[in-house]
Amino acid sequence: MIGVDPAVTNKQESDETGIIIAGLGKDDKGYVLADLSGKYTPSDWAKTVIEAYYKYKADRVVAEVNQGGDLVEQTLRAFDSTLSYKSVRASRGKMARAEPIAALYEQGKVLHVKHFAILEDQMCRFTGHKHDKSPDRVDALVWTLTELMLGQSFLMKMKPKIWRA
Repeated sequence: MIGVDPAVTNKQESDETGIIIAGLGKDDKGYVLADLSGKYTPSDWAKTVIEAYYKYKADRVVAEVNQGGDLVEQTLRAFDSTLSYKSVRASRGKMARAEPIAALYEQGKVLHVKHFAILEDQMCRFTGHKHDKSPDRVDALVWTLTELMLGQSFLMKMKPKIWRA
């Protein structure tokens, strides 16, 4: 799964585009595989996402569309019309969206395959205060892990285990 939190501008003071790749292990744990976040033009972040989609053999790209709307999907599809894509729209605050994912981390159900210094720094520093800089990498991480581990396909996979308990 690839999560994208696209920036709408590409200036020195612009936010980064968050791009996180994560996978689900046979042990049902989430594994953060890569952080490709950075300052990109729309075409550059789209190319980066599509290259990662094929490199990591991703099942889907999930992208936040609050800022870019239909342009996010159209930008990606301009480079690959066959991409498996899902748009997500934030309707709750960042802290509320991150809580279920934080709980998975606390339970040892999410692991990083290596040290992602900037991502992990954002994870530790974000307080939810309105003056905080946007945690673009964390947003992409939350969207990725939510879809990967809390989405419908994961819940259907886990249902037999729940019912046997």
